[in-house]
Amino acid sequence: MRLSVFLVFLALVAALVATDPAIAGPALPTAGALPWWAWVLALFVVSFVLGIVALVAGVGGGTLFVPIVGGMFPFHLDFVRGASLLIALAGALAAGPSLLRGGMANLQLAIPPALTASAAAIVGAMIGLILPERVIELSLGAMILGVVVLMVVAGKADNPEVAEVDRLAAILRIHGVYHDRFSGRDIEWKAHRTPHGLALFVVIGVIGGMFGIGAGWANVPALNLVMGVPLKVSIGTSSVILSIANSAAAWVYLNEGAMLAMIAVPAMLGMMLGSTIGVGLLSRTNVAVVRKVVIVMLLLAGIRALLKGFGV
Repeated sequence: MRLSVFLVFLALVAALVATDPAIAGPALPTAGALPWWAWVLALFVVSFVLGIVALVAGVGGGTLFVPIVGGMFPFHLDFVRGASLLIALAGALAAGPSLLRGGMANLQLAIPPALTASAAAIVGAMIGLILPERVIELSLGAMILGVVVLMVVAGKADNPEVAEVDRLAAILRIHGVYHDRFSGRDIEWKAHRTPHGLALFVVIGVIGGMFGIGAGWANVPALNLVMGVPLKVSIGTSSVILSIANSAAAWVYLNEGAMLAMIAVPAMLGMMLGSTIGVGLLSRTNVAVVRKVVIVMLLLAGIRALLKGFGV
């Protein structure tokens, strides 16, 4: 079923470009560079790899997609940010059902932060489309390097101790049990400091909408360190939160014309397939090793974004 959907979508994007070459004009390079189909194929492959790595590391596909694709590919940053927001939705549609069935994601935990971040993401998207591209490049590079620092120095707890749930968490029934295949046991969890966590998701939503990067890098620490949710449940639930929050911001980019099928379709397909594979790896992978790889990737991408912002 997934293969047939993939073939249909790939045929669709090929037909779009073949029948209307002008579609590629605003985003692809001129004569003398690679042909358009090479960029589409490369974008699909890169998105597939990022889909696997991002889900296992819990950073959100957009966190890697925007700086890496924006630096490696000859696309305008507005189109990359718009596609990135659609990717968050596509990745969650592919990974969400499996995460929820396996207890690695929890709807009671996901819905309150997702609704909070959604409203904030719309505001952030409006701000991001107003700012000049050079300002966005410089801000993006600085923020990505800040994410690297946060990931290096921030602590984490695989299964935080929560002595007592707060009143809001009790009302919303934020608790659950998941089976950890790595340790081979069932782990019961609950949350606390819920109001503090929701306040953080307002800031997270604005940043995600402004840069189109999602905010898995911030979602996971907010859920894990602030609200006391186990690390793997935080990673899985982060994917569900991203799908809701980023799809809200995506409407702003769509309304402003910052969506291009040439970029969005292969990126979404690659990310969906990668996320599907990442779900199977999440419960049996050493997350710490993957996060080290992600830190290196983000460091290089952040430096590249800064150089582009300075015109280098």
